[in-house]
Amino acid sequence: MSKTSILIVDDELVLRESLAAWLERDGHLVETAASGEEGLERMMKKRFDIMLVDIKMEGMSGLTVLRKVKESDPDVAVVMITAFGSISTAIEAMKDGAQDYLLKPFDPNELGLLIEKIVSLQAQKRENLFLKEDYKERTRFESMIGQSPSMQKVFEMIQDVAPTATTVLITGETGTGKGLAAKAIHTNSPRSEGPFVVVNCGAIPEHLMESELFGHQKGAFTDAKETKKGRLDLAHGGTLFLDEIGEISMRMQIDLLRVLEDHVFYRVGGTQPIETDFRVIAATNRNLEKAIQDEAFREDLYYRLNVISFKMPPLRERKEDIPLLADHFIRRFAQEANKTVTGIEREALDEMMLHEWPGNVRELENAIERAVVIGKGRKIHPQDLPFFNAEARVCFPESTLKELTLPARRDVSITTFVIQVRRPSPATVLRQPMQAGLPAWLLLHHVPWLFRQRGIAWRSILAGQ
Repeated sequence: MSKTSILIVDDELVLRESLAAWLERDGHLVETAASGEEGLERMMKKRFDIMLVDIKMEGMSGLTVLRKVKESDPDVAVVMITAFGSISTAIEAMKDGAQDYLLKPFDPNELGLLIEKIVSLQAQKRENLFLKEDYKERTRFESMIGQSPSMQKVFEMIQDVAPTATTVLITGETGTGKGLAAKAIHTNSPRSEGPFVVVNCGAIPEHLMESELFGHQKGAFTDAKETKKGRLDLAHGGTLFLDEIGEISMRMQIDLLRVLEDHVFYRVGGTQPIETDFRVIAATNRNLEKAIQDEAFREDLYYRLNVISFKMPPLRERKEDIPLLADHFIRRFAQEANKTVTGIEREALDEMMLHEWPGNVRELENAIERAVVIGKGRKIHPQDLPFFNAEARVCFPESTLKELTLPARRDVSITTFVIQVRRPSPATVLRQPMQAGLPAWLLLHHVPWLFRQRGIAWRSILAGQ
């Protein structure tokens, strides 16, 4: 988290230097200006979180400075410094957008409390700007869940990269939780108290992308009724998450590369450079190396983003996590829908283990939500699942069910072993039940009939087809 930057604008040298000393003692980054003109010039060259402005100065007045600051950057908190006799002017300044005012004389404690209050309000404001988007992310994947080896590797990677400022590229199929991983990196980083700003590069139209990223000045184009900060501006002190970076246009790739290299940009219609400090995390479901070969993605931008990269595993490769995820979503959606669903039937879980989940965790989440809403009992049934096909449902003979309920492994269902591939090798078929403690002859006795029910020719599997 970056320190608060403060600009003091006052034509009295003693007061100016005293204020600077007090604020620097509290750990803030402080600069001073001896006039309103100098203060505006400094503000155009550098970003400040707070400005302390004397109302009465030689030359440009404090009120004029306030109005020009608010026109250029509405989010800067301006505190007016005034004598008792000018309190009415201070109140007028509050109407023009001043955050607060200080009455001369004042002590360091009073100043410190005011700055602390403003910093807190600014942090709250930044959080509120992205509350809706952040809520969507949290409700889509409220927490990262998984005990599979592949997810443990992801957790280790997040733990390793989070404390650093290194740029991270997260790859993986749609719905695997790339956004959740990015948020986890931010939450566990030194920038956790700063904003987490999401830019969905695939959802923003190309003609709006420039304004969304860089912001615009008032009057820059027909609909620019006021100055607007872009996502790069808003990410100052935090993390910028470029989701679906592979969808960004070639023209914007050039502009983005320039910003990532020096962290300086211009608003649309602006002439003053703006410095910003943020960490970059990017994500994509595309093969960027192939996109480079197809001349759809810049190689230099790829290497700028791909400092550290890792892949989110698809759900079909970590099916052992399905029961954990299902239980998590059941509890969440049951509470939201005020339903009494407490679990999932074994047959329904078997159907979920057999499903390939092309939409990954997002598809699983949606399936559980649907099952909870339409379900009639306390447990989710197979028919509650959107992909359930009653005609292709496996129905074991009663004798088979009796054999499966072995005293040592009553929780084992035979369908659990046929979940990874449509055409497993004989070695795979034998290996899984033996690892689970079941005799191989039991599976070999019944699995041909199971495959026939699933539309898979057992003889062709044995033949290696």
